[in-house]
Parts: sequence; C-alpha cells; structure tokens
Amino acid sequence: MTVGGPKIKLNNGSEIPLIGLGTWQAKPGEVAKAVEFAIKEAGYRHIDCAWAYGNEKEVGEGIKASGIPRSEVFVTSKLWGTYHSRVEECLDQTLGNLGLDYLDLYLVHWPVPMNPKGNHPVFPLLPNGKRDVEHTWPLSETWKQMEAVLKKGKVKSIGVSNFSQAKMEEILQSAEIIPVVDQLELHVYNPQHKLISYLKEKKIVPQAYSPLGSTNSPLLSDETVLRLAGKHSLQPADVLLGYLITKGIVALPKSVTPARIAANFNGATFAAEKLQPEDVESLDALAAAGKQKRFITPPWPVDLGFEHWPPLP
Repeated sequence: MTVGGPKIKLNNGSEIPLIGLGTWQAKPGEVAKAVEFAIKEAGYRHIDCAWAYGNEKEVGEGIKASGIPRSEVFVTSKLWGTYHSRVEECLDQTLGNLGLDYLDLYLVHWPVPMNPKGNHPVFPLLPNGKRDVEHTWPLSETWKQMEAVLKKGKVKSIGVSNFSQAKMEEILQSAEIIPVVDQLELHVYNPQHKLISYLKEKKIVPQAYSPLGSTNSPLLSDETVLRLAGKHSLQPADVLLGYLITKGIVALPKSVTPARIAANFNGATFAAEKLQPEDVESLDALAAAGKQKRFITPPWPVDLGFEHWPPLP
C-alpha cells in the first residue's frame, strides 16, 4: 500500500490525490467507519463529501477518528443549489459539520441555483411539482462568492461539479480565479471526450463520480472490461478505475465495505500501471460503439448543456 496514492497538480500549484473516497448515499452509521478505515487502514488521503449528502458530521467523525493529521488529508465538499446567493453561509455549515477550519477544495455542486426561500431547504418545488429554480440568478455571481471565501482562506482551492462547457463559459467570462476541477459523471460508458478535451485545454482537472457506474452496474460485466481484467490479472473495478487515473482523471469510488474500499484503492493504482495505450483506446471506444449511458440524471428544469442528457422534464 502506497499511502495517498498517485497525485496530480492543480492549476494553482496544489496537488490532489487521484484516488478519493466518495461518500454519496453512504447511510447513517456507516460512513464514519468507512472514512476512518479508508484513511487509517487503506491509505486514502482524499475524502469527497457534500452538504447535500446529509452526512458531513459523520465524515468529520471518521476523519478525526483516523488519527491522521488534518494537513495530510485532502477534503472536498460542495455548495448546494439553495445557497448560490449565500456561499459563505453554506460553507460555514459544512465546516461546522466536519469539525474543520478549512477545506482543501470547495465545489459548486450543480450549476442550478434554487430558491433559497422555497418550500424545502434542499429541493424546493413549484406548485406544478418541478424544482423551484432561480432562473435569473447568474452563475458568475455564485463564482464571485466562491472566490471571496478562497481569498478569506476558508478553502484552499475552488472548482465546480456537473458543469458542461456552456456552463463553464458562463463563469469564465468574468472569473478572476479559474476553477481547479470539474467533477462529473465519468466512466467508460459516459467518457465525455469533448468536454474532457476542453477542460484539459483550460488546465481544469476532471474528476469522476460514479466511476464504477451504479448499483448492479453493467460496467463491471462489460466484455471489454472483463477481457482486460483477464489480460492483466485485475478485477473489473480495477480496470475501470485505472482507466480514469491513466487519463489524469481523479476517481472517486464510493463504498462502505472495508474490503472493497481497500481493493478499490490498491487495484486502481496497480491497474493504472498495467493498462497499455491500446487498452485505453478500446475502453475509450465503448460509448461510441453503442454503449453510451448516464446513470445520474436529476430532473433539473434547466438545459445544462451536456451531450446525452435526457430532454427537459
């Protein structure tokens, strides 16, 4: 086990571990132990969480229980849509939940501002049942507030999540500080090649959530993935994670099972060393060959600007 695993440099000079533990949908009573194990036993030094996941307190408990110095753990969280006009307020809640003085990375979770005075703190709805979106709030204003909390020292880096090229351009036109990352649904069935190319031109590091797909994911039984796993004596999950790391994409697999947490970390690093250029090319081609599929498509009543996104609800 190599503590922390491989790293990649961000556009502000900081480094981020290429393998992190995702905490979305981790149930109460499970996530603290998962985070503690990941850091203390499995070698992770990168934890990804979010205000909207509702489990930041347990994530913080896990970080503290690991006994590893705060300075050695890269912690990411995210601004929720009902706080686009109140960035620092949301951040302060996150810091309080986690029991931390700063974040290593703070992301705009979705490029969708929602009514901060709506009928629900997380998902305010209109009478017609659609999400109560603030269509007139400019993303550039959200980003100004993100820049402000960075300048205050409450976060060390700022970035975005679920931003297409079109949404990225909305903030880049007036940004003083370029986002360091864009966290997206990225895997062999949703590789987003055009967007990845754009991000790399802008020196913005892509991050992959749901890198193994979803529950009962077809990715793990894909013929090409299985063939490469056999070729290199790897597990299918190793191939999927190693594929991303080889491409300079941060992978954030989620698990609460100790054996799987450890296997993801070790297997991803090993696979990244084993996969050959022709292996990566064959994986790159899967989506275009008819296997394009997204697993995460919330019903936002907004055109997010992504390829292969369902029609507006």
